[in-house]
Amino acid sequence: MSGFSSARSLAAATALAAVLSGCGGGFATREAPLETLSAEEIYRRAEVDLQRNNPDDAAVLFGEVERLYPYSEWAKRALIMQAFAYHRDRDYEMSRISAQRFIDFYPADEDAAYAQYLLALSYYDQIDDVGRDQGLTFQALQSLRTVIEVYPESEYARSSILKFDLAFDHLAQKEMEIGRYYLRRGHYLAAVNRFRIVVEDFQTTTQTPEALHRLVESYLALGLTDEAQTAAAILGYNFQSSDWYQDSFALLTGQGLRPEAGDRETWLGVIWRRTIRGEWI
Repeated sequence: MSGFSSARSLAAATALAAVLSGCGGGFATREAPLETLSAEEIYRRAEVDLQRNNPDDAAVLFGEVERLYPYSEWAKRALIMQAFAYHRDRDYEMSRISAQRFIDFYPADEDAAYAQYLLALSYYDQIDDVGRDQGLTFQALQSLRTVIEVYPESEYARSSILKFDLAFDHLAQKEMEIGRYYLRRGHYLAAVNRFRIVVEDFQTTTQTPEALHRLVESYLALGLTDEAQTAAAILGYNFQSSDWYQDSFALLTGQGLRPEAGDRETWLGVIWRRTIRGEWI
């Protein structure tokens, strides 16, 4: 595809549109009915709207290119740019629709990777705080994974990996938030269940050290000292320099205990044997 495709060409395209818009020519007839303009003229007009920070108007014009000149090369270019314009306007649903249509119509096109990336961003950019519904986070993870797995050599793969890790951490934060809520109210078993999810399912996130410490707190409150000591032992082995370990160590020693893993067949004991001792059977 020519230099007008994808986000990389957007800066050059809008700069060109700015120059042309100042020179009159085809843009002197902005009031002319769209039906009298060529596909390229409508496309250029949409670029000018983008340059003037009118992404909503640009998206409409890019859509007109496809409507008036379907199946043309300009229509294909306009569709991916429409997805970009909607995203820039923070109309994430419409951006997602346009991006998905591009993927459906042009799955082998070089800009299909960018369309999938835009689709993922339409979910990811709405993950703005831990308290929101996590459905968007799951959708973002699935879409980002598609970019990573289907387009591993694309320029969007690395960014998708970074965003995937952040979104994954976001889910772990949600579990921690709920677990801390239960812990503050003395619902220790419910708290344990949430912190266990983080340790088992989100162990690569930044939330794991705190989750292990909160398990120490919860188990001590329940009188389950063996489990508390095992959680602290795992925390100390992996995150000994963290403040969370220092807090857990202080809690245990304050009750005459130390971080150590027992031989009991508990879920934490299994984690200890697998991750620390390397015993998988």
